[in-house]
Amino acid sequence: MSGDDVRRGEVLAVRLAEGEALRDVLGAADPGAWLALDAGVREVRWYRPGGPIPEWECAATLPDDLAQAGESGLAVALCHRNGRIREVAVRRAEQYPGLLPLLVIRCADWVAPVRQYARQLLRDTLDVDTAVRLAPLILRVGRRDRGVFGVQLLEEVLRGAPRDRLAVLFAAPDRGVRRFAYRLAIGQGRLGPAELARAAARDEDNVVQDLCADAALTALATMGNTDQDTYDDVLAPLLAARNPRVRSTGVTALRRAGRPREAEPFLDDRSAVVRACARYVVRQYGGDPTAWYRKRCAELDDAELLPGTVIGLAECGDRADAVLLRSLLAHPVGAVRAQAVAGLRALDRVDTATVWPLLDDPVPAVVREVTAALLPSAAELPADRLLERTGSVRPRHVRGAAFRLLDAHGGAVALRAAVKLLDGPDMKLCTRAEQAVVRWRPAADARRGDPEVGRLLDRGRHLFSDRALRRLRWEAGLDG
Repeated sequence: MSGDDVRRGEVLAVRLAEGEALRDVLGAADPGAWLALDAGVREVRWYRPGGPIPEWECAATLPDDLAQAGESGLAVALCHRNGRIREVAVRRAEQYPGLLPLLVIRCADWVAPVRQYARQLLRDTLDVDTAVRLAPLILRVGRRDRGVFGVQLLEEVLRGAPRDRLAVLFAAPDRGVRRFAYRLAIGQGRLGPAELARAAARDEDNVVQDLCADAALTALATMGNTDQDTYDDVLAPLLAARNPRVRSTGVTALRRAGRPREAEPFLDDRSAVVRACARYVVRQYGGDPTAWYRKRCAELDDAELLPGTVIGLAECGDRADAVLLRSLLAHPVGAVRAQAVAGLRALDRVDTATVWPLLDDPVPAVVREVTAALLPSAAELPADRLLERTGSVRPRHVRGAAFRLLDAHGGAVALRAAVKLLDGPDMKLCTRAEQAVVRWRPAADARRGDPEVGRLLDRGRHLFSDRALRRLRWEAGLDG
C-alpha cells in the first residue's frame, strides 16, 4: 500500500476517533478506503516507547473498556496495532453491521484468535446481497496471506445466487470481480454459448475475453451436432469484437463450423493474429491465401486496397513478391505505403535507394517503417543528408527519424548530430540528444585524438561530471 493510501487512512482514523459517524466517513467507500483505514490506524513512524503518538490517538484515545465504545470507536479498535484490542473489538462487532468490511479484513489477521472469531462471524452474517456488495473487498483481501478463507466463503455463498445478482458482478467496474464472477458462472455452466460470446466481445479485460471466448467454443463443441443458427449466435459477436484475440477465436471457430468462405474477409484484418487464423482456416479447406493476397494487391483500386492485404502478402509470400510490394510504395494511402515498407523488411528485400525517398514522407507511420528498414545499414547512409533532415524546418517525425539513424551510425557522426540538437526547440528531441551524448563512446576503429570530437564534448560538458568527461576524453585519445 502506498504512502498516500496510508495518509488517507490516517485522516479517516482521525475523523472516526473524533466521534464522526462511520456512515459519514466510510458510508459508500471503495475497498481501498477500508484497507487504507486499516493501514492508517496501525501507522507508527517510530517504535515505541519513546516514539510519537499516532495522530488519531491525539484526536481521541480509545476508552479503557471497549464496551463503552460506539461504532466509530470500534472501527478504529478493529484496526489497532494491539492484537488484544482487535480481538475484543471483533467480539463486539456483531452488534454493528456497518463494521462488516473491517471483519472481512480481520479474517486475514495474523493473530489466530482475531482471525478465527472474525471468520465465524462473517460466515454467520454473509448472505447473497452482502456478498455481492463486499465482493471487491473480499477479493482484494484474498490476495493476502491467510486471505483465501474469504474468497472460498464468497464462492460458497454465490454458488446458489440468483442470476440477477451474479449479473451485478458481471458489470462490476473492478476487473478482478468480473473475472471471479465469470469463472464461477462458467464452472457451474450457468451461461450459454451465445451469452459467453457476447461477454467476450463486450468486456474490456483480456482475461475475461479469453475466458468467455474459450468457454463459448467449448460449450459449442460439447453440444455435438449444432445447427447453424446456434453457430451464428456465437460467432457473430466474436467476429465483430474489437479485440483481435476475440476475433481470432471466432475466425478459428469457422473451421469447426465448416464455413471457410467467411474466413476470407479476415485475411486482410488489421491484426496479425487474426490474419494468421484466417489463413489457417482457408488452407484447411484447400484455399490458397497467398494467391488471394497477390490478386488483390495487383488488381484492387487504390481506394479498395487495405493495409492488412499488403502486409498479409509479406507474411505468407516469398521474396519474389517484393516486386509487387515495391509498386505499392507510391500508393496514395499512407498506411498502405507503411505496410509495403514493412513487407519488404519482412521479406529481407529492402533496397536502400528505393525506400530512402520515403524518409521525407508526410505520414509518420511510413517514416517509422522506413527508419526500421534502414537501421541495419545506417553506417552506409549519407550522414550529411541525414544531418540536414534534423533541421527545425523539417517535420518532427522526420527530425526524429534522421537522428535515430545518425545515432545508429555511431562515431563522430552520431556525436555531431546529438550536440547539434542539444539547444533545439523540441524538448523531447533535446532529451534524446542529451542521452545520446552521455552514452556516446568512440568507435573502435575511429581516429584517436580527433579535435572535432574534443570540441563536441566541450559543448556537451554540462552533461558530465569532471571525472566522467576526463575519462571519455581519454578514451577518445584526447588530453584529459
